[in-house]
This record gives sequence, structure tokens and C-alpha cells, in this order.
Amino acid sequence: MFFRNFAAIMTVLPLAFTEETRRLMGDERFERYLQSFEEEPPVSIRLNPMKAGAMTVADGELVPWCLTGYYLKSRPNFTMDPLLHAGCYYVQEAASMFVDEVIRQCAKGHELHNALDLCAAPGGKSTLLRAALPESCMLYSNEPIRQRASILAENVGKWGYAGHVVTNCYPHDYRRAGMLFDLILCDVPCSGEGMFRKDPATIGEWSLQQVEKCRQLQREIVADAWACLRDGGILVYSTCTFNTKENEENIRWMLDEFDAEAIPIRTDAEWHITGSLLSGFTEPVYRFIPGITRSEGLFLCVVRKNGDTGHAARRADKLQLKGKVAQSLMPLEVLTGNYPLVDVSYQQAIAYLRREAIVLPADCPRGLVTVCFQGHPLGLAKNIGTRANNLYPKEWRIKTTHIPTDYEAILRHT
Repeated sequence: MFFRNFAAIMTVLPLAFTEETRRLMGDERFERYLQSFEEEPPVSIRLNPMKAGAMTVADGELVPWCLTGYYLKSRPNFTMDPLLHAGCYYVQEAASMFVDEVIRQCAKGHELHNALDLCAAPGGKSTLLRAALPESCMLYSNEPIRQRASILAENVGKWGYAGHVVTNCYPHDYRRAGMLFDLILCDVPCSGEGMFRKDPATIGEWSLQQVEKCRQLQREIVADAWACLRDGGILVYSTCTFNTKENEENIRWMLDEFDAEAIPIRTDAEWHITGSLLSGFTEPVYRFIPGITRSEGLFLCVVRKNGDTGHAARRADKLQLKGKVAQSLMPLEVLTGNYPLVDVSYQQAIAYLRREAIVLPADCPRGLVTVCFQGHPLGLAKNIGTRANNLYPKEWRIKTTHIPTDYEAILRHT
């Protein structure tokens, strides 16, 4: 659903939201924001550097704050692209990719041996983190809700990087485990104002009471995260909402409550990122507003924990999972292994992803094989000759009755 005139927009948006957001943004910004509802939301993807090194995006345009992000001219049927399921790219909103620029700048000035994504599902920022962090850095991605943690584990598994684990516990479980990290991402649950254009269903879930509820939860999560952050460590705080209660006021609370400082990120004026909207608050914060930036909504701030940054050798030690964190470790499916690689056609790839039995070439070895599309592994099958038993995870299978006759590639090989 898209809104095609201001009257329709103003009828749907809550009055309390429009009044407060107009006050915060000012008339000019707010009118540009409203204008964005008459435009199709931008479609963007992020390539997997480990798997898509030989690919370019057909008619794509680079997302300026992400080395591997691309805007697409239209939205294809991603579900029917085997390369998506192979983990060659991730469909991600462009503003969220700003984390790539943030991590690359932070990595230059800090030793990053261990990192934590505390509220990680469905996995967009986690897979981005894993690609942007130093190869030697261990990343722990956590999601408290079991069903969402399963989706996170699927996306992390398909992304395919070593040094990446998924857990399913609450932030306070990490705090109680006494694990310490050099970098923590808190992409906290929020009231979702920045997603109104992309997902109109979020409009009906918004209320002033929900904003206050989110603000309190966000502070609880940050307090747990702060206890898990090493001296000198970096906390990246982000939301997909506009109001200052969940954004600037929470950053001000952190700076008052903890021995912390907000650190700046270099940006380009052409990115049209908005700074603080809270009167009297001038710390470096970064707000993406639809209609001003080419994205949906995002707020982000980088905060450093002051204190002794010594004991580098100790920081380099591998963290030990403890307590409920260890008990909540999610298994990652094995999509490949030391098995023969068998490339299949597009139609066979879709049948495989639907978890149907497929017939492999006569010269294909018997036993376990890795099914591939255009050289990229999709998963395992057991070839018994007359057919291959499909070992693709049941919960991952695509459910569609319409199967295209050809493969219209989103990506083209160079």
C-alpha cells in the first residue's frame, strides 16, 4: 500500500505523531518527509564479499555509505532467486547499511577482537557486521525471541562466514555471564516511525504509550550492554524511529549515567544525513529521514566507554560462552562440506529450494553431494541414482505455486 496524496497520508498518520514530528523536524523537513509517501520506497541489496566477488549488480547504483550496497531500479521476485538463498547477497534497507561505514571507521582506531550484536534478528546488520569486522574478530549475534532467533541462524548460516555464532537469550544473560566485548551493536526495539512508508502496518501499532514503553526497554538493554563492554569499547546505538525520546534523550541519558563519550563519524554532505533534533543537544548523532536521505528512517550514535584500554593480550583471548548464553547457542545448518559439487539448472534449483526430490546427472557421484547454482552452494542432497533425496532444511523451503520458466538474474557476472 502506498499513499498518493497528502490528504490520505494525514488521515492515516496518528495526529500525535504528526504534531510532534512536525515540531521536531520543522515545516520544510516534515513536508519533504510527507512527500516521500508519494514515492516508491527504494529497493537495495548488499553483496556478500566472500561469495559475490565476481558479480556486479545489473543497472545498480552504489549506496554511498556502504562498500557493497546497491540500489536497484525495481523490486524483483527475490524469493525466486537461488543466489539469495545461497547467501550471495542480502536484501537490506539502505539506511541500515550505514553501519558498514561506522564499523570500518571504528575498526581503524580500535582493537576489535570480539563483537556482540545484542538484538540481531533477522540478521541484516549482523551479516553486515561480520563482513565489515576484521577477519580475526569473533561475532556473537543474539536474539531473545526463539522464532526470530531461528531466522537469524538461517541468515547467518547462509552468509557463510567463520567466526560467527548465534545465541537465543536475553541481554541480561550476557551481563550475568560476565562476557566482555570490544564492540556492541544495540539495534534496539523501537516504535518504528521510520518504517511507516515501507511498512504501513507499523502505523497502526504506534502510540505515545508505545514510545514510552520502548524508551524504558531501550535503557534496560543499554544498561545490560554497557556492563558487557570493555573499557575503551564501542557501543553503536540505533533505532528506526524519529522521536527524541528514543534517540537523543537516550543518548543524553547514557552520557550522564555512564563514563562515556559520543564519538563522531565522518560523513559526506551529499548523503543528506540530519543531526540532532533535540534543542540544546549537540552531540554527533545521525538521522536518516525519507524524502531527505534516499532510505527509510534510521537514528544512530556511536558511544565510547572511557577507561583503561590496556590488557590487549587478554582481550585477544577467545571468549568462553557461559551460563544461559552457552545453553542458548543455536545450531547453524551445514550447507556444504567436503562433498562433490553438482551444479543444477534454474528449474532444478527452484525444485531443490522447494524441498522436492531432483534427478542429478548420470555421472554424479552417489552419496552426499552439494547442490549448487551457478557455482554457489545451496545445500546438501543424497544422490541414490534414480533421484536425489533432498536434505534442504524443512523450515527454509520456499512455498510458492508459481515457478518462472526462466531465470531473470538480479545480478550479472562480469
